[in-house]
Amino acid sequence: MESIAGSLLSLAYRIFQPGFCPGDWVWATSMAGLLMGLWPVFGALVIAIVRKFTGNRYTGAPLIAIGAIAVVTVLVMPWLLATGISGIYRDVFAGGTGGLTQTDVANMSREYCFVGPQTEYLGGGQNIYETLFYPSGDSLAYGYYLGGLVGLPILTLLAVMLLGRVALRRGPKWPGRFVWGSYVAFVLLSAGVEANTAIHLWLGFLPAVILGIIPVAIVGAPSWSTIQRSDSPPEPRPARPEPQRRPEPEPPQRQYAPTAVAPPPPVAAAAAVPAAANGSDGRFERIRKLGQGGFGTVWQARDTQLGRTVALKIAHVTDQETQERMRREARALAMLSHPNCVRVYDLVEEHDGMALVMEYLEGRSLADTVDTGGALDDMSAGKLWATLAGALSAAHEKDVLHRDMKPSNVILDPQGLPHLIDFGIARSAGDAKLTATGMMIGTPDYTAPEIAEGSTATPASDAWQLAATVSFALSGHPPRGTRETPMAALMAAARAEPASQLPRQSVHARLLRASLDPQPRNRPTLAAVEREIGGWLSRIGASADGPVTQIVPRSQ
Repeated sequence: MESIAGSLLSLAYRIFQPGFCPGDWVWATSMAGLLMGLWPVFGALVIAIVRKFTGNRYTGAPLIAIGAIAVVTVLVMPWLLATGISGIYRDVFAGGTGGLTQTDVANMSREYCFVGPQTEYLGGGQNIYETLFYPSGDSLAYGYYLGGLVGLPILTLLAVMLLGRVALRRGPKWPGRFVWGSYVAFVLLSAGVEANTAIHLWLGFLPAVILGIIPVAIVGAPSWSTIQRSDSPPEPRPARPEPQRRPEPEPPQRQYAPTAVAPPPPVAAAAAVPAAANGSDGRFERIRKLGQGGFGTVWQARDTQLGRTVALKIAHVTDQETQERMRREARALAMLSHPNCVRVYDLVEEHDGMALVMEYLEGRSLADTVDTGGALDDMSAGKLWATLAGALSAAHEKDVLHRDMKPSNVILDPQGLPHLIDFGIARSAGDAKLTATGMMIGTPDYTAPEIAEGSTATPASDAWQLAATVSFALSGHPPRGTRETPMAALMAAARAEPASQLPRQSVHARLLRASLDPQPRNRPTLAAVEREIGGWLSRIGASADGPVTQIVPRSQ
């Protein structure tokens, strides 16, 4: 390896050898450190390119490739080059050539300013370990070595960590441990390098890593469609059909004389239960009307049998399609078990129609909260986004789509925690598409472009509408602005008009623009959004859990 280190050192000397203090070979050492620092940059570039195709698939071959690239480019190659260069200088100081030409060796013996002979300065002193733990000079010299041998590696560590984060954008940051962990191992293993040589190597290594962040950033992160493919679980392999076996002949049955068996005693017919008994007029005592829409009316009611307050959603009409829609919503909610999704208790018959009995959530809608109290700050909106992304992800895992995400369907309870309600047009993946003629799917201001065009809803549609809801929470306006009529808003959605009311001063503006992309394949998945927002919240010392807003009692 010394021959490669000698070639690198000679190349650095040919590139940069100014004839002034502290000496041409000292400057060439810093240039060699800069060339040596290109190895981690090269490794980060390769990792970024690999992620262009693999996304966030950190299992198996991609993970092994990332780890191997980091170890080779950040640990092995820099350590071999550093020890090789230090060995060359020590060999020259001992009277050898170190693989250099006689002219180079002669030039290395020249004296410069405070350095003196460069051969002694670069190859005749103590190594890093001896300098730090067995100092032989005064306190001023020890402070110099402490800054050069400890301060410079720490600054370089920060640059290497940033380099790894840039290469791992739009994904979990834990694989970056391969990068900075390899660098820490390189620093520790370099304890035997000559101290003066190490300082000048670090002086070139540090700017190389800092400048290397630029090309890694230009390579960019993987597309959201690649991330979405990597986040989706692998399809199960079809089961291999078992070979059919020829049935074995049954053994001959012994014949028995028939025995008279007494017939079972007649069972009394169960008393007929009227259909209305499950939800009779006397069971639910209606307290007040909570809301009314095109589909039905929601009441706050008291369950007299169980003694609890519930929300009673009653359909306006009782035709077959309405009943099927109510059953579909009940099935969708019954499959969910998430603390931020409203729970369904029962599906009953009331005197004025079929009713869905749901959990009653005390609080205000996000729409009312923003209209009366103003827009949310970045931290509150981040908590809202991460929490509801988790709730929708739980629904999607059960193959349930919401399809009507909007601010009025988010309830903030007295503790300020958000809850997702009204799965009134939710549909399971296996259900047939039930849409009455002329019925609008969703709310136009918060409808994804593909839904407005008549395409089938997908999890990406829910992700778009959640981003639109968060944009409203930050700005107080729908992302496409407010139109005069619902039809105008629907046409704007169908034309995929760009968002004009985004909160541009928010830290979430970039992620909002990506989530509101007209093309579903370009949007980040809810899992990616949850990771991005969770990472940002952790960096500012906050948690995704907890209240979105602080409810102030009326007395205050």
